[in-house]
Amino acid sequence: MILSPEVLTIIILNIIFLVFGTIAFILSIKIFFNWNIESTSQKQYTLEKQSFLTATIIKYILSIKILLFIFFIFTLDKISNVLTGAMCAAGVVDATSYGIYLLLFKLINIYLFGFWLVIHKFDIKTENLKFTKLKFGFFLFIYILFVSEIALEITMFSSIDVDKLVSCCGTLYSNSQTSYLSSIFMINNAYLLIAFYTSLFLLIIFYLIKNDYLYIILNLIFLILSIITLITFFGTYIYELPTHHCPFCMLQNEYSYVGYILYLSLFLGTFYGFNIVITNILTKDNENSGYYYKMSLAFILLYTILVSYYPISYYIKNGVFL
Repeated sequence: MILSPEVLTIIILNIIFLVFGTIAFILSIKIFFNWNIESTSQKQYTLEKQSFLTATIIKYILSIKILLFIFFIFTLDKISNVLTGAMCAAGVVDATSYGIYLLLFKLINIYLFGFWLVIHKFDIKTENLKFTKLKFGFFLFIYILFVSEIALEITMFSSIDVDKLVSCCGTLYSNSQTSYLSSIFMINNAYLLIAFYTSLFLLIIFYLIKNDYLYIILNLIFLILSIITLITFFGTYIYELPTHHCPFCMLQNEYSYVGYILYLSLFLGTFYGFNIVITNILTKDNENSGYYYKMSLAFILLYTILVSYYPISYYIKNGVFL
């Protein structure tokens, strides 16, 4: 097991989160099954006080966990220096069979954590706290995933063998590999780019006509296409090397940490887009829905402009594409 200061920080924070999260989980069960806003009993009064305490605990845990994801990626990149063959976080992720699942688990949880915070925001704005049962019931589900993520994370770090030779990102992200990931390199980049920019165009159309559900579906499609095209096409122009397809190296200092900006804008854009459906479920307030529309499209356009800049800039400087 690697016990670098960064890994120890993550483990210690996870233990602290687990303790407070368990307290919130127990209180959430009581609130979910006994909440009755119409009641004037002492029991309901106690539950109302506990609901504010529990919501505060959950809010800070989830908010910090979202920020901790960035630190987790930084940690993977940092400990790649002690693994033979690893050049970046990709080698660490591939060092065990748990790495890729943990990464996907964290991404899914981040979206779910964000959704809880949005539901909480709507709840505290209502006079009768009508979404209280919903948000604490949702946390019961999140807590299971939260504990699973912590267990998987500790298992991954415990399973890393520093003496084992791991694959570098150049090997992992190439068409010479026989994996599901390598199959995307068999698709013509022209088709992928057409699909990418078409999905953006449709997002703009559905934004203008305010078709909520089609906009949300296109958000998911855009997210998938963005990650694929970043690996297969746009990333090569960031590195200015046609054989370099790593989605992690762009997070390093050599590339001005541009990966953090790209991923942050992409995930925020799609996150705000997905929140439109939450707005539809919880309220019919078009003002809130309009805010999420604007924020979603703004971050998506920012991402598109940033990734498009690199091939255009390369062509202007060199007169050819890679």
